[in-house]
Amino acid sequence: MVRTERGLAKRIGEFFQLLGYKKVFLVTDRGVKNAGILQAIESSLHESSISFEIYDEVVANPSCENIMDGVKKLKVFDPDSVLAVGGGSSIDAAKGIAVMANNPGEIIDYEGVGKIPNEGLPLIAVPTTSGTGSEVTSSTIITNTKTQFKAAVISPFLYPNYAILDAELTVGLPMEVTAATGMDALTHAIESYTSKTSNPASKALALYAIGMIRENIEKAYFIGTDIQSRENMLVASMLAGAAFSQSRLGNVHAISHTFSGVFNVPHGIANATLLPFVMRFNLPACPDKMVDIAKALGEKTDGIPVKEAAELAIQAIIKLNNTLNIPSNIKDLDVSLDVLPKLVEDSMRSGNVLINPRLTSSKDIKEIIENAYNGIL
Repeated sequence: MVRTERGLAKRIGEFFQLLGYKKVFLVTDRGVKNAGILQAIESSLHESSISFEIYDEVVANPSCENIMDGVKKLKVFDPDSVLAVGGGSSIDAAKGIAVMANNPGEIIDYEGVGKIPNEGLPLIAVPTTSGTGSEVTSSTIITNTKTQFKAAVISPFLYPNYAILDAELTVGLPMEVTAATGMDALTHAIESYTSKTSNPASKALALYAIGMIRENIEKAYFIGTDIQSRENMLVASMLAGAAFSQSRLGNVHAISHTFSGVFNVPHGIANATLLPFVMRFNLPACPDKMVDIAKALGEKTDGIPVKEAAELAIQAIIKLNNTLNIPSNIKDLDVSLDVLPKLVEDSMRSGNVLINPRLTSSKDIKEIIENAYNGIL
């Protein structure tokens, strides 16, 4: 269930009372805690007599070790529910922690689709950024530090039970985080729409999300205190997450996850920088869908040949990246081609390659990465 309500996080204790939960394990990161976002949440839990313990050691691109450390501390506290407060890393970590409370081994043992045998603890997710959509997806992304690979664990048991979208929590986001997370959500929507496994429902959600992001991302970026644009970005991110939870994604995510695993590049920035290069590669396989995307991005396509209209979608992303001060090549992200064979190999391991709209080989991935490095579109 998803609830969109300004100020609801300040009354989270009442929400837990209604659900009948009395002992909560709160998963977050130091950035969220230091920003003071938890203060009102903690007060509400206290006032509602909800016992809680905070695990604030989640790191960016959480590792298996990070998640299993959280599981260890959760089991000592023995809660009846889990509360995630933060961006994609905190919510992904909380999903892993909640499900591993009732499953043997380590979270990395369940890499792939549908391998988790048991349901986890109830999870309530409260996003503080507008990007990942993790609050409504059945996946969690885990960094395998031994192989420097970001592995996807996908299971219906990873869906949060509730998602609370409170725009007040996102008002203080720095401009660069607003840009990165907003473009992450846009990438989700675009890749979901063009995926080979898209369906009418996922396409409708994705296309609507693209339009909402186009209408609100610049206002959220330049006027960070505008609560309406912040709320619209939260909703758009959620819709994009709901879309790709059905359709999966594509080559942007297949490649960007390797950048995060090897170079620890922020996921949203990697996605945004790669997006126009992958769209260029995919255009011959789905020109009609690219035209739809161009229209959703506000481009005028009437009376223009399909190929030219489809090209406008790519140009719109390039312009948006430039407006949001996102690099035009991955070289500026400190990605090195010294490990290109590993980047290609790890990208090809992703199931997203299989559902990318255009058939993709190792050679194709290599060329996309090289073009993105050199800024060749």
